[in-house]
Amino acid sequence: MTKRTTIDPAPRPFLKWAGGKGQLLAELVKRVDAAGSFGRYHEPFVGGAALFFELCATGKLKKKALLSDSNANLIEAYLGLRQSVEEVVALLETHALQHSQDHYYATRVIVPKTLPERAARIIYLNRTCFNGLYRENSSGRFNVPMGRYDNPRICDAPNLRAVASALRKADIECRPFETVLDRAKPGDLVYFDPPYHPVSKTSSFTAYAKGGFGEEHQRHLAQVFRELAERGVKAILSNSMTDFVRDLYADFRIDAVDATRRVNSKADRRGKIPEALIVNW
Repeated sequence: MTKRTTIDPAPRPFLKWAGGKGQLLAELVKRVDAAGSFGRYHEPFVGGAALFFELCATGKLKKKALLSDSNANLIEAYLGLRQSVEEVVALLETHALQHSQDHYYATRVIVPKTLPERAARIIYLNRTCFNGLYRENSSGRFNVPMGRYDNPRICDAPNLRAVASALRKADIECRPFETVLDRAKPGDLVYFDPPYHPVSKTSSFTAYAKGGFGEEHQRHLAQVFRELAERGVKAILSNSMTDFVRDLYADFRIDAVDATRRVNSKADRRGKIPEALIVNW
């Protein structure tokens, strides 16, 4: 891992995100380094943004990055934190003082009016919900039950301030992933971390946004990945190591890397399993 030099403390993901890439950072950074110099960095499924924060902290970003996602609530958390970090910190401290089962479910139902309040709401729910799982119902409402934590860390003020500083080096937009084709230029670098194709019928966690992310979305993503390669835009993609994914990306290099999965209804299916890291060069 490259020595961090630019931000102290180094920013880390402020959201617990199912499938977050903290444990795969070393492998991802290897592939970023293998890509060589690049122009703008794009992350169309921003999620926890672990790779963005690592690249930012290690000085690998030479231009303003572009972070995006189709999940409007997620994007509001990023925008609110970048815009008004001290207000978000104060609101989270209040949430921490009031945290209880009643407060959690009341907060889950009510959507505040201001951007900092909405950002703090999403962060609070994420830090206290079951397994840090982000899931929306068909109406776009967050519907994860409260988790069982003795002392959840609801407000990590030093990291939130470091994150806000890092986010000032990025444009942040609510957009579908395919619009990267409208913005990425030859020499740019794109990292796709989509909702994973399920490895079994009981392991699907694709409802991170209204409408889900099914096989047709996966096929469309593979087409976008291929078109970027044809345009001279370098891209890295992570997904589950399934036959379906291997078939979709059969024309590209696919490496298996071990990752620990903690989100599964059956304890015997948690643990290290191979995931796919795919590059288009």
